[in-house]
Order: sequence, then C-alpha cells, then structure tokens
Amino acid sequence: MALARKTNQQESRDTVRINSQIRISPVRVVSEEGEQLGIIPTEAALDRARDAGLDLVEVAPNERPPVCRIMDYGKFKYEKNKKQQSSHTKTKTKEIRLRPKTGNEDVRTKIRQAEKFLEHKDKVQVSVLFRGREMAHIEEGRKVMEMVVEMLSEVGKVETPPQQHGRRMICMIAPK
Repeated sequence: MALARKTNQQESRDTVRINSQIRISPVRVVSEEGEQLGIIPTEAALDRARDAGLDLVEVAPNERPPVCRIMDYGKFKYEKNKKQQSSHTKTKTKEIRLRPKTGNEDVRTKIRQAEKFLEHKDKVQVSVLFRGREMAHIEEGRKVMEMVVEMLSEVGKVETPPQQHGRRMICMIAPK
C-alpha cells in the first residue's frame, strides 16, 4: 500500500505570503515601527516596503482586509525558528553512583545532588556498583537503592524500577 505524499501546494498553504504572493487588494498595513498605516492598495504597500528595503509580510490572512506588516522577513523567520528550537528542551541523564557500603551521610549528599538534577528537569540514573565479595550481599545494595528511591520520591518518580545488571543495580528516576 503506497503512502500519499505531501504536495508542494499543502506546504505553500502553511507558509506566510510575502511581497508579490499577496494577491488581495486592499490590505491593512502596519509599519516596521508598529504604527498603523491604514487600509491601502497592495501595490502602494509593496512600494513602501521596497523603499524601506524590507518585505511586505501577510500576518493575518483570514482578516478582512488581510493585515500585512512591513518587516525583514529573513530576520523574522530566523527568530521564529530560534524560538521554536529553544522551546524544545532536551532532557539529560545524570548518574549517581553508590556502593553497598556507602555511609548514610554520603548517600544524603548524593541525594541532594540528585534533587538538584531533578529540579533542572534532568533524569537521574542511580547505580549501585558491586565489587568482589560484595556480590554475595546484594541485599545491602538493595537497601541503599530503596533508601535513595524513597528520599527522591518527593521530587521525582521511578521510571524503571531497580534492576540487577551484572555487577551493578540500576534505577531510573524522572522529574515529576
């Protein structure tokens, strides 16, 4: 079964009309400073935009008459794209490494660090590493992990429960 492709006509409908693409006359014009110039013929508005070295951009095509603004379209497009990209915040994954014999105060220090990460909307991977004979006492590592998860439950939620992966126990905590 073939998928329908997006046509160029659909793409051009989504974009903003500028300069000669504006076919409706007359239009309401707003100057580059933001002041209303009133309802004038499209050709006169294009002439004003060219004299200023800028573009005539249709900002409200559904209004009657359509509203156009005299502006630098390239700069407008760049700022719009930049704003759109800045709204997409990327979540990072930070890791907190512990051992089964890590002292309570050291664990609390790591938890405070993890709380800061979660407040900054980053995910936290809590790892308990086992070495040598510590593998015989996995329950000690599980106690440390449960303590961390319990203390971080106020600022985060468990995304993946504690799991044993060879010599390390891993748990992923996401911000609330």
